Amino acid sequence: MKRIIIDNLKTLFYAFTIAIIIRIFLFQPFYIPSSSMEPNLLIGDRLFVSKYEYGYSRHSFPFSPTNFNRRFFSSKPSRGEIIVFKTPADNRTDYIKRLIGLPGDTIQFIDGILYLNNKPIKRRKVDISVQINCGSEILDVDFYEETLIGGKKYIVAYRKIGTMANTDRFIVPQNYFFFMGDNRDCSKDSRFLNSVGYVNFNNLVGKAQVIFFSNDSKKGSMLKFWKWNYIIRLERFFKKIK
Repeated sequence: MKRIIIDNLKTLFYAFTIAIIIRIFLFQPFYIPSSSMEPNLLIGDRLFVSKYEYGYSRHSFPFSPTNFNRRFFSSKPSRGEIIVFKTPADNRTDYIKRLIGLPGDTIQFIDGILYLNNKPIKRRKVDISVQINCGSEILDVDFYEETLIGGKKYIVAYRKIGTMANTDRFIVPQNYFFFMGDNRDCSKDSRFLNSVGYVNFNNLVGKAQVIFFSNDSKKGSMLKFWKWNYIIRLERFFKKIK
């Protein structure tokens, strides 16, 4: 009996160790809690983030230990990628946004058009039948396909009335990055210097890769298994994030 208990404890220890190694060095699951990345990421999406994509910093480890402040095996992110990072405000809260500006880039909205390095980015209006939310509010939006320098394409939502038409001119410092949400008028991001602002390279946690599970909490609790066919978004399972 004692032997069985010891063997079971060893198995649990090995399983726990392997899980921790995977979480730190390979993949970490994340939950989408807000509407800031709609229409591409929805509240209730659960996704895997690759931790190795940009190398490892103190934020790669649980509780973000403060005994080192550099990045190991680092690799620079590419413009347009969706990235999880720790907010500069507290270095603990996880945000997920799209990378728009690299070090040295200039970014500005003029008359509702996004300018990158003093040139308007390419965009075309698209017709999509998707509801866009901002908290409990349903937004009246226009959808556009934006194309960044380098050819990265993605869909964004702009409010028809009350969009952020003009901003200051942002110049991204060296070793920092500029992020924005795809739901442009419902996103606290780098445009708000007092709350998020520019994000240091060491604050990057990983690249969002794939949605592995998704449920619509507005339609009911997952505890109501008899409603799973309405609550669970099967069409989003194992969907690659672009």
